[in-house]
Amino acid sequence: MPGAKTAATWLASVAPNPESCRRDWERNPLGVALLPAGKAWDVLILPSRLGYPTLDVLSRVLDQPGPVLADFGDARTGFFVPAGTAARWLGTGIRTAGLGTWIVVPHPGGPSSGQIRWLIPPDGTGTLTDPSLLELAMHEAAAALAVGENEG
Repeated sequence: MPGAKTAATWLASVAPNPESCRRDWERNPLGVALLPAGKAWDVLILPSRLGYPTLDVLSRVLDQPGPVLADFGDARTGFFVPAGTAARWLGTGIRTAGLGTWIVVPHPGGPSSGQIRWLIPPDGTGTLTDPSLLELAMHEAAAALAVGENEG
């Protein structure tokens, strides 16, 4: 995958020992590493029932949304947003990973582990999703889901 090495370097830069992080990706049979949130990025974690439609909305309005993860059998969708967002987020039903928390992150160019995978891998430039745009996309996706439920 073009840019996977740059993306891996960008992700590993937040690790206490970036070289150890790269070794973890190589040695771990699942191809994952544990990284601290809150340094270069936070993660807003939505139930995938809302996360996938939100990603669809974002993909229609942005050329390149920030990185997005899906985990645990696609039960949750994690959007990478600027550091500090988690501390200010007020949304109900949305989990946050910010300063003081860690998340499992697959190598951006590696195979999917089955437990966690990239829906949109990082591009290595530090592109993140604007939390205001994410919130608007969530509202649009939730409204569309509600309409669908009322029509059913």
